[in-house]
Amino acid sequence: MSTTRQIVCGHCGRINRLPAERAAQGARCGACHQPMFTAHPIEVDEEAFSRHVASSDIPVLIDVWAPWCGPCRAIAPMFERAAQQLEPNVRLLKLNSDNAPALSSRLNISGIPTLLLMRGGREIARHSGAMDARSIVAWTESNLTRS
Repeated sequence: MSTTRQIVCGHCGRINRLPAERAAQGARCGACHQPMFTAHPIEVDEEAFSRHVASSDIPVLIDVWAPWCGPCRAIAPMFERAAQQLEPNVRLLKLNSDNAPALSSRLNISGIPTLLLMRGGREIARHSGAMDARSIVAWTESNLTRS
């Protein structure tokens, strides 16, 4: 019997079971048939955030941002480039703190942009402030290796 990984579809939110030996890169959702990974971060609301964090067996990297924030706008293309390198081993999400103030408060977000790295439903690392794509990838990989 093979082991499986649970991965949440970024398009429809359905939880998919993917055999561990199968490459996630070309996987498609069993419900909506869209690619599971597109090398782009996914915009999430509170419900989608909770689903990805609680139900996904792969680590989740979240960019907590706001549209009026200059450093947030500066990091956006860097986060996009990081997705191209980190997926499918890490799911990248973008959470607009203006649209999810209660969740931002529960996450103790005191400044933006803030990157949160989560695995198994728990936070394993946090970084506040802008970074370039190479630094985002290195920071993520370093923290995943340590945890």
